Amino acid sequence: MTMKLTRAATLGLGLVALAGAPAAAQNLTGAGATFPNPIYTKWFDAYNKKTGVQINYQSIGSGGGIRQFTAGTVDFGATDGPMSAEQITAVKGNVLHIPTVIGAVVLTYNLPSLGATQLQFDGLTIADIFLGRITKWNDPRIAGQNPGVKLPNLDIIVVHRSDGSGTTYVFTDYLTKVSREWRDKVNYSTSVKWPTGLGGKGNEGVTQQVKQLEGTIGYVELIYALSNKLPHAKVKNATGAYIDPSLEATTAAAASARFAKDTDFRVSITNAPGAQSYSIASFTWLLVPVDARDAGKAKVLRDFLTWMITPEAQEMAKQLEYAPLPAEVIALIKPRIATLKAQGKPIAMR
Repeated sequence: MTMKLTRAATLGLGLVALAGAPAAAQNLTGAGATFPNPIYTKWFDAYNKKTGVQINYQSIGSGGGIRQFTAGTVDFGATDGPMSAEQITAVKGNVLHIPTVIGAVVLTYNLPSLGATQLQFDGLTIADIFLGRITKWNDPRIAGQNPGVKLPNLDIIVVHRSDGSGTTYVFTDYLTKVSREWRDKVNYSTSVKWPTGLGGKGNEGVTQQVKQLEGTIGYVELIYALSNKLPHAKVKNATGAYIDPSLEATTAAAASARFAKDTDFRVSITNAPGAQSYSIASFTWLLVPVDARDAGKAKVLRDFLTWMITPEAQEMAKQLEYAPLPAEVIALIKPRIATLKAQGKPIAMR
């Protein structure tokens, strides 16, 4: 699958304008999470063909997306780890987290001797691998959870993100819930002090490290493992079942989310309850200004967000192994989009 950013037509190709918009459609820039980059690439391309709007997105990691949004160098940011209270204060509260899709973070590994065998792990084992306490693939704790699998006597090479990353936020958020030692020694964030392992930039970088080095294990968004033909593990959930990160299991995790009507949409669904829930799942968010400086761009962004939550756009998520937003969440997003402003005034309707 192509992971490159969408390149829309240049000015000379005559862009099609939005209904009710000026003849020359305004373009948008965004930056942030690599976790949802495949679906954003697909959406931005589809929306360009539909409206002529060009959305240039840099897949630089959630930390970079938050920084650029805070600095005002992009029209919107993107993150898998919601902004902290301190970060929200830094933008004077002028931010709305809008959920876009739900994705699964998976453990992917390079063990050619296993063929198509799918390994399974519980949370404590995962934590101890990434703490550097379990160092061999044939360790009794791994073997005990994978009966009948001939595990190699091979060193485990941990691969983690080297950049500020929402994927890291989701993964470490999960580990703090299943391992007290992880919580006390490392905790969760978009960037942590890793006890062991090699770093890779972006989901792409971790994927390539795992793909190239036998004995590696890393964490990436599901589509990166699938598109690179890398295996991914089942993870033991809160009820004790080993669950594959299917769309159904990811949706089941999202079903545990509870939003108040005045929610800011920042909620964790890792280690969710439910017999069918996959444990390392998360909403991913766009960061948009509540009150934008540029009225023209604010209207274009508002119109894209309105399209993004339509059945047409949400159905595209399934094609890339993301779960679409539940109807209950979309029902909360719609009126919130309508409250967005530019220069203190309501954004003009179409």
